[in-house]
Amino acid sequence: MIWSVVLAAFVLVLPVELPDKTLFASLVLATRFPPLPVFVGVGTAFGLQVAIAVTAGSLLSLLPEALVTGVVALLFLVGAVILWRSATAGAEDADDVVAGREGSSFLRVAAISFGVLFAAEWGDLSQLATAGLAARYEAPLSVFVGAWAALLVVSGLAVFLGKKLADRLPIPLIRRVAAGLFLAFAVVAAVETVRALT
Repeated sequence: MIWSVVLAAFVLVLPVELPDKTLFASLVLATRFPPLPVFVGVGTAFGLQVAIAVTAGSLLSLLPEALVTGVVALLFLVGAVILWRSATAGAEDADDVVAGREGSSFLRVAAISFGVLFAAEWGDLSQLATAGLAARYEAPLSVFVGAWAALLVVSGLAVFLGKKLADRLPIPLIRRVAAGLFLAFAVVAAVETVRALT
């Protein structure tokens, strides 16, 4: 385990997910169902999503170094632009994510939560960031642990602290900070690309 990579993944994924549909979908699920099975379902969905992203990034790392760092730079640059442009948009609305109250057995609620979050997270910025980190560092387990921990923190905050947290989040500021982090990672990867080509 490389703790600096765990920290890098955590610090990069956490601010991306705070203003994301993840937080609000988890919040909506927790207002309709008991929090523990929601957290278990959401956490399991995130674990699978992170494993897929880490696998994709690790496969990308098998390509020549200049190509990998160039693709990683592009991924982070695109993420920075998307985050910066969305900074003035309102919080993502997840009320349409969950329709109606289902039966409330633990397994059923966990399964519903898993399905909602697994479907909602495809192609998300946190997945791109995780894949980019896995391609940049040759430490897939460390990237997995850091990214999954960040997603669990966000979903835990949403599930257990709920509406109070959503009302107090400075969404534009969080998105701009996340865009800055993405841009910094893009610059580092671009520098590495230039070095690999020379």
